[in-house]
This record gives sequence, structure tokens and C-alpha cells, in this order.
Amino acid sequence: MSDDTIFINRELSWLDFNRRVLALGKDKNVPLAERVKFLAIYGSNLDEFFMVRVGSLQERANLEQEQGKKVKRENKTNMSAAEQLTAIMPKTAQLQEECDKYYAKALEALAECGWRKVDLDHLSKEDEHFWKKYFQTELFPILSPQIVDNRHPFPFLRNQEIYLGVLLKEKHPAGQSLGIIPISSQMERMHVVKKDGETQFALTEELVLHFAASIFGKETIQEKCLFRVTRNADIDVKEGMMDHDIDYREIMTELLKRRRKLAAVRLQITPAPAPEVERLLCNRLLLTHKRVFEQKSPLDLSFFYKLTGRMEAEGRPELFYPAARPMLPPPDYDLAAEVQKHDVLLSYPYQSIRPFIAMLKKAAHDPEVISIKMTLYRMARESQIVQALMEAAENGKEVVALVELRARFDEQNNIDWSKQLESAGCTVIYGFDDYKVHSKLTLITKKSKEGYSYITQIGTGNYNEKTSELYTDYSFITADHGIGEEASNVFQNLAVQKLTEESDRMLVAPLRFKSVLLEEMDRVIAAARMGRPASMILKNNSISDRDIILKLQEASCAGVRIDMIVRGICCVRAGVPGKTENLHIRSLVGRYLEHGRIYSFFDGAHTRIYIASGDFLTRNTECRVEVGVRVEDPVLVRKLTDILQLQLRDNVNAREMRPDGSYQKVKPAEGEALVNGQMGMYELLKNDWTQPEPWRLSAAVQEKQPEPSAEAAKPEPAKTEAAPAAKQAEVSHPESAAAPESGDRFDQLEQMVNHKKRTEPQLAPAAKPIKPVVVETPAPRNRLKRILDFFRLRR
Repeated sequence: MSDDTIFINRELSWLDFNRRVLALGKDKNVPLAERVKFLAIYGSNLDEFFMVRVGSLQERANLEQEQGKKVKRENKTNMSAAEQLTAIMPKTAQLQEECDKYYAKALEALAECGWRKVDLDHLSKEDEHFWKKYFQTELFPILSPQIVDNRHPFPFLRNQEIYLGVLLKEKHPAGQSLGIIPISSQMERMHVVKKDGETQFALTEELVLHFAASIFGKETIQEKCLFRVTRNADIDVKEGMMDHDIDYREIMTELLKRRRKLAAVRLQITPAPAPEVERLLCNRLLLTHKRVFEQKSPLDLSFFYKLTGRMEAEGRPELFYPAARPMLPPPDYDLAAEVQKHDVLLSYPYQSIRPFIAMLKKAAHDPEVISIKMTLYRMARESQIVQALMEAAENGKEVVALVELRARFDEQNNIDWSKQLESAGCTVIYGFDDYKVHSKLTLITKKSKEGYSYITQIGTGNYNEKTSELYTDYSFITADHGIGEEASNVFQNLAVQKLTEESDRMLVAPLRFKSVLLEEMDRVIAAARMGRPASMILKNNSISDRDIILKLQEASCAGVRIDMIVRGICCVRAGVPGKTENLHIRSLVGRYLEHGRIYSFFDGAHTRIYIASGDFLTRNTECRVEVGVRVEDPVLVRKLTDILQLQLRDNVNAREMRPDGSYQKVKPAEGEALVNGQMGMYELLKNDWTQPEPWRLSAAVQEKQPEPSAEAAKPEPAKTEAAPAAKQAEVSHPESAAAPESGDRFDQLEQMVNHKKRTEPQLAPAAKPIKPVVVETPAPRNRLKRILDFFRLRR
């Protein structure tokens, strides 16, 4: 990577993200049980990366090599598929070495806490006898050894299953054969015993490896090792669609069966060395030595989940994060009624998803509700949300569920739920052939004497009760009629496989998502060129879209302050001289998975802020149906701005990108308080359910919520090479602004009846004062005329 390029390869950037996850496995500020869970998360992340990303690159490289197709190069770093694979492998090997070290340290720390992993290479005679007897009685009877030689074919090796591989000496002097034993995933993986006041645990595969001589004979074994194969899982749905007479669900079911037998992309081996076994496996699996990863840690670290489960059950709270539950609303809280008064923004996992589920259940029985429409991407195994939809259909409501069967690794769950939805009387549709529907959109339609009305929910996260307690997401609910009509139009288009081309407040990819956000960036750039203190704060999971990256470069060169909070893939470099000097990037990786997307644009006078289901990946901006919304309620704009500012001050979970593309942990300056951008949300939202209406605030409440001063608006300093994040313009809570001396609150009352939003307060940013923006308004009506008009509106 040259010093002046602003681009980073997508795959290498993802490996950097997984390195940040891995780093939490050694962070002593993280409780021990959570550290080992991060090691397991790192491993499962890497498995999926090889199955999906490496698998896809390998297929493309094979086609280009075997069929002489034109080499397709990635549009940012100009790397071919083969070149990307070449760059991925050594970086993965380096990560594995780090993982092995962190794993060894974790075992030492576990032993100090009374949880010791059995070292089968250094057993006392008594322990050797105990474990041998255990092996012979519990494991040996259920093992299925196989011999591979001239008379016995090489077996199919299942994806992600662990095997024992043994090189066996034949009677013929030059003869060799390979012994294989599957360590089935159906077996109990971990075996726990209590001894000498501590808990000892051993892994099944290591017991089989240790006692292999009991199976094959001590004199015949020349080499032995454990190995695990990772296979490509990037299934091609278009290939399955060739036969249009087959039901789409049947196609997906067949493709899932085919996935299990796709080409191998990685071979893990432990303990090394077993050179001849490795050579035989590579020949059979068509893998080069570069795809072989020898490691000292177990081939699959997911056993840590079960181990920590036992630790928790035995009452060791000090080894875990302090208990934190989603905050529940007051018992009489009614989201459907609340949203008629004002827009609502729920923040998961800090606030509970239960009010949303309760609203769906209420709609299922509401005689005024005529239809409920929802897009479903990833659902819980036991979903109350889907149950509410089925209940509504059984009550005679029209229920339309767009179920995305191509949600990777959730395909079977979605197939199963789609069948149940149909059985309950729901209309189930599957969206587009060429576009995944990744939107998080719900529309409840009511019909009363006054006509049609809507409740619309637009979110950043899935309708999944489980992940709503683990992922940070935002759920916007509104009774705004205009947004409801836009959402209705989106659902009508989805039903006939038509892309949405027009929208006002909603973002709808692929045609009205990137284009709208680029227009917002142009507005901010124009403001900066006029000398205004323009800025942007962009929070999402990933960014790879070349058009957006180039626009960020343009904005930086125009003097726009850009703060990005990007958890994962980031294909743009911050701080490149003359190109991205005003771009500041940080990544938050901590207790919860950062999943929300917030896009905030300040032009020196106004803040326009969006939440959305889509990231800045090209697949989101051009290849998926994503949905977002511009949030205009001043209270919610302020709340979203506060959330962004909290994350920009984080010095616990944050790492900031340096100009070379690497990340450095943000550490608090001497004497500086710790700021946790995740756990601080509980404090930020503690009174959110009972927030008074803006027009009902007393002067006393106003005094309790003063507008932040220019000094207070600045993020706290942190020990990193990046400059401290500048405060984006604060947007006043309406309740924080004192009422005009000559006013009588009549305007607020009239706007409330009209269901109109008040004009957003126009404040200068804290960082650089500017002259107040002058807004021309019509001449005020006299008091009598205003009162008459008001009661005419009531009628």
C-alpha cells in the first residue's frame, strides 16, 4: 500500500477488524470469562470469513485461471482475486500466532481461578489411568475409525468437523496408509471433573489423539494430528433459479444441501508437525501449503461458551461483565398511543424490544387495524414477533411478510418460518431475484371515520428478540402520515419486484439511498467552501463504496470536519496528507456488537440526521433494498446527536485509525475520567420512557437541562495520534430553549393540532461561533383571528 493512497483492501481491512476482536481476548480490563468468549468469537468470525469471502475469491480466481476469463480487479486497490488471496494467507497466519499466545495466557488465568485444562502430555499415573478408563468407557464405543489405502476410498470430510489423522505403517516396507476418525459434532465436546478443589476439563478430540494407540496399535503409528477443514459456503442462488418451475423455497433447500460439499478453502492442523498427513490431506483436498494453518490452540474455540456457562452457573459473577438488562418502560406504557403524540426512538439493547412486540400484539386485535406489513431478514428461533404476525392473520388482518430466504446462514430458519406464516394465512413474498431485501420496515395501517392512518417503524437491526439484547440498534416509530405513505409505496413496489425511485424523508436503496446521502455531503461541502463550520458524523458497520469514499476525500479537502465511527471493514484511510486530513476514523469493539447506522450532516446552520439499515458497503448501496429515514423531531435529533458525541468521547472501547491504516487503542489522558460509549447509554437513556412533552415542560425542568457550553461540547482528550474529535453542532431540545418573552405558547398548541413539526432550532456549532441565521417569517396574525382559525382546525 503506497503512502499516498486513501484506499484499503476490503478483505485485509476485515482481518484488521478481527484483530481488534482478538485483542479483547488479552485485555485485562475485560473480565476473564468475557475474554475467553472473545477468543471464541474471533474463531467463529474467521470461519465465516473463509467460508464466504475466501470461498468467493477462490471461485473467481479459479474461473480466471482455468477458463481464461478476463481478470477482474477490485475497484479501489486494483488487486485481482488471486492477489487478494495471496495477501490474506500470511496475515491470517500472523493472527493465528497471536491467538495461540492469548489462548495460552487465558488458560493460565483460568487455572488461577480454579478452572484447569487437563494437560494430557503430563499426566500422573493415577490421572493417566483415570482418563484412559474414561476414554474406553465413554468415547471408544462411539468412534468410527476409517482406513484410507488402495482398497478404501478417501471419505468426504465435513465442513468444520474435527478429525483425527494418523499415518500408519503397512506390512510392506514402503507401504503407508491414512487412518481417520471423525470427532462428530454430535459428541459431547468437553468433559469436566472435580478434583483437588478445582474444576478440570478435557476436550474430546484431545483425548482421542492421546489414546490413538488404543485404536490403531502403538507400533503402527508414525504421525498423528487433529485437523479441521473449512469449505466454501458461497452458494449461487441464480444457478438454482435456472428451473423456474421449482418453488423458491425448494431451490434454497437444495442449495443448502449443496453448500455442505463445496470446495475446501482452509486446513487447520494441531499439533504440528505431521508433514506426511498434511501432504496427503492437501493432495486430496486440492489445497496448497499456504492454505494450511498449524496452530497450538484448539481447532475450534467454541467450547469456551459451554465452559463460561458452567462458570456462571457456579456463581462466579466477578469473572463476567456486571449484569445489565434492557430498560423496561413503566407498566402502563403504550407505544401505539405514545407514537400518536410524538415520534419515538428506541435504542437496543439499552431499552427493551418488548414495547414494540406489545404494539404488534395490540394491532393484531385492534378492530381499526386492517393490515400489517413487515420485512423479515433474521428472526429468532422462537420469535414472538412472528407469532404476533400469525395471530393477526388468524384474526382476519391482512398480513404481508417479505421473508428474505438468502439471509446467509439463516436460510433454513427463514424457510421454516415462511412455511408457518403461510399456514397461518399470511401472504409471504420473497422480494427480488437480483437484490437481497435487507430492510427493517414495518407498516401498520388503520382505517377509521377520519380515513387511513399509519404507524411506521424503520430500524437498523433485525426483528430478533435475541440479538436485540446483544447488538446496538435504533428503532424509529412514527405516526407521520407522509412517512406512512412512503412506506406503503415501498411495500407495493416490493410486491411487484419494482425498485422505489421516489421518496422524500425515506432512504430506499438502491435508487434513493446513496444518491440522497451524496447530496447531503454536497450540501455540507458547499457550506464549508462558503466558510461555514460544516461537519459530518457518520456511524456504521462498514464502508467500501468507492463513490462515497471519493466524496469523503472531496469533503475533507474542502475543510469539512468528518468523524466516522466504523466498527468493521473500512476501505478508506484517515489523515492522508492533502487528501483525508480532516477525516477521523474510530472503531468501537466492546461488550455489545455495534450495529446501528446514524448519518449526521451539519451545514453550519442545520443538522440533518438519518438512521438506516444499510452501511456504506457497495452491496448495501447498490445491490440490496435498504431503508432509512430522516429524523426531524428535534428531541430525537438531539438524542441521536448525544449518542454520537458519547461514542466520540469513548476511551474504553475505541481504537482510532492512524494515517498508515493501523489502529491504536484510545487511552484516557492522565486524570481523565473513563468514558464507556456503550455502558454510558444506560445513563443517557435512564429517563427516556417518561420524557415530558416539549409544551408541558416547567421552567424548573428547563433549568435542569441547560444547553451545553462551547467548552463542554468538546470531547475529552485522549492519548492517540488523532486529534480530538470536534463537537458537531448541538441541536437544542425544544424544552431547553426559553420561551420568547412576548410569546404565549399559541404557536406550539396550533402546530400540535396540525401534527406539524416545529422548525428545528438553528444554533452555531460549539467549535466556532457564527452569526445567527435569520429566517424570514410571515407577519403574525392578530390574536382574534388566530383563535378563530384554531377552532376551525379543531372542527
